[in-house]
Amino acid sequence: MDITDLTVAVVGAGYGGAAVAKGLSLLGADVTVHEQAGTTREVGAGIGLRPSTMDRFRQWGVFDAIDAVSSPSDYFEILTATGEPIVKDSWPGMDDYDVTTHTHLIHRGDFIEALLGVLPEGIVQLGRKLADVDDSGDRPVLSFADGTTATADLVIGADGIRSTVRRQLFGGGEPVFAGEHAYRVVIGVGDAHGTVVDDNLRMYIGRGTKVYLLPLRHRDGLSFDITCLNPDGSWSPAVSKDELVATVEGFDERIVAIARGLDMDAVNIRAVYDIEPVPHWHTDAVVLLGDAAHAMLHHQGQGANSAILDAGALVDALRDEDTVPAALAAYQATRKPVTDELQRISRQGWSEDELDDVFPGQKRGA
Repeated sequence: MDITDLTVAVVGAGYGGAAVAKGLSLLGADVTVHEQAGTTREVGAGIGLRPSTMDRFRQWGVFDAIDAVSSPSDYFEILTATGEPIVKDSWPGMDDYDVTTHTHLIHRGDFIEALLGVLPEGIVQLGRKLADVDDSGDRPVLSFADGTTATADLVIGADGIRSTVRRQLFGGGEPVFAGEHAYRVVIGVGDAHGTVVDDNLRMYIGRGTKVYLLPLRHRDGLSFDITCLNPDGSWSPAVSKDELVATVEGFDERIVAIARGLDMDAVNIRAVYDIEPVPHWHTDAVVLLGDAAHAMLHHQGQGANSAILDAGALVDALRDEDTVPAALAAYQATRKPVTDELQRISRQGWSEDELDDVFPGQKRGA
């Protein structure tokens, strides 16, 4: 298959959409990214880009752009609520490549900005909210809320957990409430009460609550993330500072002090959702990628990494296979077993006793 003859429409300019656009543009494909937002920005806090993800960026020649806005991390540590060690281990995969490749800690906003910054000029079209996708003809047709349309040889649905592409063409995959909240914010090192000492992730575990401290020393900050069991499934729940502080009662006094000092207007508060595994990710000319295909809970820290690895696998398949349908089938065969298992494991974030405290007699998502 001659990639240079391929016209590709990517729906969504998030991690996966930007990454697959970069990979395919390097092969000479004609790529356009359609993003519904009027501006490209990512809220939230920090994430860790694993060695396999950073190696893919090295292959695409964008490692330095990511490295410039991130901090290399040697290990992660899991502790009790009061700081007693449970596990301390190096990041898996660091020595799998010709050069030692660290996990890189990065702010979500810096990450998406860096990815979009390495795309060819004009490739991203903003304000393009997808209204309909028609896959019944020779080539898929996208219709947008502004009245415009686009056709392509291949449509890549990278439009997130509430994907329009998935809903219209593949069915199912409705968001499932995980029974938990995530409270995320980036604060300055001066407000971190001495918790920023190196570039390594630390997770504190107490009954029904986990606190992630992810240093962002390259931007003189700390990503502070509280994940806690909560029965309120509102997409953006209302939470007071007192309620937030109560979730870390009994934790390391530094964590409690950070929580008490937060500016609640800066905290990103959301209920946590994933989706059930989607049986099929592709037709002959439309394919899902990232959260659109397999939105998962964040307990394994693999959401963004999975989207990038999806993008890499799809680019490789389109390069190596003779036809688009064959490439999409190869991509699904490579990635779906991996992400199905990650979705399953990520749901095992709480003990039965913890779940029963908040959801007595109920199963997760009930």
